[in-house]
Amino acid sequence: MIPGFEMSEPLIWILIAVIFAIIEGFTMGLTTIWFTVGGVAACFIALIGGPLLLQGAVFLAVSIILLYFTRPLAEKRLKIGHEKNNIDQMIGKIALVTEDIMPYGTGQAKLNGQIWTAASLDNQTLLKGQEVKVVKIEGVKLIVELVKGEETC
Repeated sequence: MIPGFEMSEPLIWILIAVIFAIIEGFTMGLTTIWFTVGGVAACFIALIGGPLLLQGAVFLAVSIILLYFTRPLAEKRLKIGHEKNNIDQMIGKIALVTEDIMPYGTGQAKLNGQIWTAASLDNQTLLKGQEVKVVKIEGVKLIVELVKGEETC
């Protein structure tokens, strides 16, 4: 503890809630959001003068009950992890190289009307105008290979 600096219990619970909210913001896993709500509930107990043991019990009870009963409903409603997204549907599609892709480097390819950063799967030189197939996507970069029948230099 820092000399002359004391934190109140409600402030501690708010900090705990904020930390769990930040973690949820980064993970989007619908797990820590319930602990955020538990932290707010414990803060209310602290504000009305409840003992620390009751605050901790409320935090755990609210968090676990919400996690157990509402997470499956939220996942079902939001369809988290159940459907392919648009990115997954691009794999296997044909793109057009718009800027040369050099070995161990990147260029650009046009797919569905959008320009993407692209890299060659096997570090080939792919030239502007060649058709390539999207093999995978890493972040915002297409990993492509030359379409069979195309020639490369």
